[in-house]
Amino acid sequence: MCRFERSGTSFVPLCRFSHQNGAFLMKLSQSVTYAVHAALRLAAKLESGPVPCGQIAEQGHMPERFLLQILRDMSKQGILHSTRGGGGGFMLERDPAEISLLQLIEAVEGPMSAGLPINVSLPEQSRSRLQDTLRRITDTTRDQLGAVKLTDLMEMPVVVGEVVGAA
Repeated sequence: MCRFERSGTSFVPLCRFSHQNGAFLMKLSQSVTYAVHAALRLAAKLESGPVPCGQIAEQGHMPERFLLQILRDMSKQGILHSTRGGGGGFMLERDPAEISLLQLIEAVEGPMSAGLPINVSLPEQSRSRLQDTLRRITDTTRDQLGAVKLTDLMEMPVVVGEVVGAA
């Protein structure tokens, strides 16, 4: 379950990591997973014009009403373009090579930022050092997520008779 805490002017998701089998795992929320899934489906249909939310939801086995809100959030952030009316739907606003995983995450969950719970009872110097450490980790994570483009996540078309990796 995701909880959010206010950190300055944004909310910090407290569900990024989970503990499983003795290890901490970074996890994406279901909302972000749907956003990535929808963006990949739209990238695959780039030339076919707007795709209705219902079609994306049905093909991706996603709840339509929930997906619609996610697609609207992505539109507000300039990732998608929406068209109303018959023949309307959603399409990528930009080339898939220009859309990063960070942009998809932040379109759905808001800005990624480092933060400590408001009522942490640490000595001030320790609190400051911990906050600086978290800020550096967040900056590195943002850089890495920003480097992953939608095209990096897309399935590559298979050409019959072609050997993958052959020069």
